[in-house]
Amino acid sequence: MLRYAIDSGVNYINLDCPAHRAQRKRLAGIVGRGLREGYRNRVKIAACLPSSLMDSSPDFDRYLDEVTGWLRVDRLDFFAFGGLDRETWPVLRGLNLFPRAEKAMADGRIEKLGFAFRDDYQTLRAILDGYGNWSFVQFPFSFMDSDHRPGIGGLNLAASRGLAVVVTEPLKGGRLTRNIPESIARIWTEATPQRPPAEWGLRWVWDNPEVSTVVSDMSSIAQLAQNLALADEATAETLTVPEQVLISRVREAYRKLRPIPCTGCRSCIPCPRDIDAPRIFELYNDAVMYGDVATARSLYQLEKHNIDNCDECNDCARACGRHIPIPDKLKIAQGLLGGK
Repeated sequence: MLRYAIDSGVNYINLDCPAHRAQRKRLAGIVGRGLREGYRNRVKIAACLPSSLMDSSPDFDRYLDEVTGWLRVDRLDFFAFGGLDRETWPVLRGLNLFPRAEKAMADGRIEKLGFAFRDDYQTLRAILDGYGNWSFVQFPFSFMDSDHRPGIGGLNLAASRGLAVVVTEPLKGGRLTRNIPESIARIWTEATPQRPPAEWGLRWVWDNPEVSTVVSDMSSIAQLAQNLALADEATAETLTVPEQVLISRVREAYRKLRPIPCTGCRSCIPCPRDIDAPRIFELYNDAVMYGDVATARSLYQLEKHNIDNCDECNDCARACGRHIPIPDKLKIAQGLLGGK
């Protein structure tokens, strides 16, 4: 699959950054084998390392040597600090890793430095302001993410600062193509021209000229061939007004399925018990909207949310402009997301 993609014109290979070392080693090993016999010189390699695993400055070189060794390459075209958000960014800055990264760029082990991100516009701006040598940023972006985490505003901000923007999860990990609710399926069926939801979703992302490239997981040669054919035809700013309206209708239809009307304004934050209610509600709403409890539950547990810490002080409910009974809704979310 990897070589078929490269032979068909793909020139950017992105290695995800799983937290477990064995998973990182296996992934890099597979890609490294695929890049032998001259294929390495035909692509750019992007590797991402979880910032949460770095505890000291020397960790940077250790992880970099590790991934290049597994890949059997002597340099990375793109290196990203993974998992940057409002919590990990201050920690990363405190570890003083940037001199190490700049030395790696100077001696040729890394060509471009960037970061993988999943948070709001304000946090993105703080990271861009906090370090001036970023070359690219990578974050999830789909037509359902147009106005948050960090949304079109974040896309425009990064591009205006001269960064390349690498989009991940253009179909929200497949949630925009599976278990489609009847109300949404009806809108897609009425569309002219007729296209599968995956094609509409990818075309919407590619329509944004600020997007440099799109990274999408593919599990079969047939799926790869279909996406390659779509990419060959993709051109920015070509969606018609009726097509944009169609996707807006789908977006609003999905949003009407949200059981908790949280807008993510974060007026309830900070919580004295360190509970991130807006994020928990986002995970819960996604589980219901997309009919995908497993993904939401996995993220809930990975992010280590603990609703049991809530002492029902109701400070959050009093601060909520939408008058959501937050402690009560947290219990409902816990019932769905806290299971196995």
